[in-house]
Amino acid sequence: MTGQRFITALAILVTAYIPASAQTIAATPPMGWNSWNHFAEKVNDADVRAAADALVSSGMRDAGYIYVNIDDTWQGERDASGVIHANSKFPDMKALSDYVHSRGLKIGIYSSPGPKTCAGYAGSYGHEEQDAKTYAEWGMDYLKYDLCSFGELIKKESGGDPQKAFAMQKAAYEKMHKALVATGRPIVYSLCQYGWNNVWEWGTEVGGNLWRTTGDINDTYSRMVEIGFSQAGLAKYAGPGHWNDPDMLEVGNGGMTEDQYRMHMTLWVILAAPLLAGNDLSKMSPPTLAMLTNKEVIAVDQDPLGKQGDRVSAVGPTEIWSKPLSNGAQAVALFNRSETEKSISFRPRDIGFAKSFKLRDLWQGREVTATGDTYTATVPAYGAVLLKVSR
Repeated sequence: MTGQRFITALAILVTAYIPASAQTIAATPPMGWNSWNHFAEKVNDADVRAAADALVSSGMRDAGYIYVNIDDTWQGERDASGVIHANSKFPDMKALSDYVHSRGLKIGIYSSPGPKTCAGYAGSYGHEEQDAKTYAEWGMDYLKYDLCSFGELIKKESGGDPQKAFAMQKAAYEKMHKALVATGRPIVYSLCQYGWNNVWEWGTEVGGNLWRTTGDINDTYSRMVEIGFSQAGLAKYAGPGHWNDPDMLEVGNGGMTEDQYRMHMTLWVILAAPLLAGNDLSKMSPPTLAMLTNKEVIAVDQDPLGKQGDRVSAVGPTEIWSKPLSNGAQAVALFNRSETEKSISFRPRDIGFAKSFKLRDLWQGREVTATGDTYTATVPAYGAVLLKVSR
């Protein structure tokens, strides 16, 4: 064996023994699909396989959507040893996992630190190590851990003491993190507790790779903007391996206009948010697919610098946000929250581009030109423009 081949083999051997906790998990915001927004409690094995197939055939996998996440209602009963089993909707979870992996994708699952999930199925309370081991044996790559009934335990056992309640919540999430690490399998750990107790300040401390910063989204413009624009000021808490999560995408579910969905997608990528599609992948319209797979737009979300964007200005119904990108570039989003189209102007020098710069409209996929030191765009009602500014 040559010296170089020996070094390469040694590097592979050493890497194989690096524990999951030391590996870079979720170096960029996770992308994929989650079953809840469209299928809710009806999701089954066939739906998950079909979603995996659609991610591949549609080109979404190649655009970066690699996680196929099963949400609530998969759980069956525990056996005499306490091991959790899936219910009849999922006859063989290991076989399902193998199928998803065979499509070049990863698979995720859902539980709760409480005795019951939000839908009333078995949670992981008192079985954290067992469940983590089971998930790893099944080949799971992602866990969404939803507070649900643990909130009732907190109320009961804390006696109304907010410090004790906070300590209980942190301990519950840290316990599952340690259980996941002990399996030796890298598993993305998603904390779902709706932003209580400013989770962005301590989510990394308990092992979270992402944490919900808000309550649930739904397929309405009003709820989407309420959640999305409330993320101003949280940028400093996000970075490689730990992301603020304003909940899943509703793009393509039918409750908003195309311009409103474009605002939704624009805001999420500026926020470096996880991009978890929640639509029926088998019935996507061409505009929906084009929106979800726009590579230049996705690149803003997945930029390796790992910076979340933030608000630059807000004047009436118009807002300007920016996000630092690699190589000194920045993404700039122009948002119009009005019911009529608006002209929105910004000066690149206000974000550090005092001299020469290039402007590219990422949704239109073309270069645009400033007039003097100002760029002005006509932004549709409830719409957005996404630009890349570079040297």
